[in-house]
This record gives sequence, structure tokens and C-alpha cells, in this order.
Amino acid sequence: MRYFLIADNMDTQTGFRLAGIEGVVVHKAQEVEEALSTAMNTPDIGVILLSEGLVPLCQSQVDDIKLRMHTPLLVEIPDRHGTHRAPDSITQYVRQAIGVKI
Repeated sequence: MRYFLIADNMDTQTGFRLAGIEGVVVHKAQEVEEALSTAMNTPDIGVILLSEGLVPLCQSQVDDIKLRMHTPLLVEIPDRHGTHRAPDSITQYVRQAIGVKI
């Protein structure tokens, strides 16, 4: 199993490339959706790393992958400017996934 990066800037891609992780740089919603579909249909990709800045462009697809798919694992990563997540984002994710308020 290998990692695959979907990033919104060249700096992120270059850093991960130095670590041996291949990926693509995209900017538009259609490009993100195509990259996700390609990565999801590649059998040896076990983890997809997705820049947080791209998530709003394909939120429904990301949610569907996270909630319904076992592999590959989809991980949102912060970009060079830091995280865009709300302070209680993990709590919200758990609440959405299992329907229990914690």
C-alpha cells in the first residue's frame, strides 16, 4: 500500500515528493473530484492525503468516502498556512458519523 497526495500548491507537493509520496496539484472542483476518483480506483493506494483547502470544493464526496469506504483512508492535512479546521472538528465528525453527542 502506498500514499497519494492531492494538494493545492506546489510547496506541499514538493515536500511530500521529497518523502517519496507522489501526488498531484489541483485547484478546481472538477480536478479534485477526478483526482479523488482516480486515487480511489487505484488498488495499491492505501492512504489519500488531501489538503484541507480543497475539501470545500468537494465536501459531499469527501464525506461519502470517509463514512462509507474502508480503504483507502482519506486524511485531510493542513497546508503551509496552518489548519482551517474548527477547534471542535473531531467532535463534530464523531457526532456526524455515529449520531451521538459527546
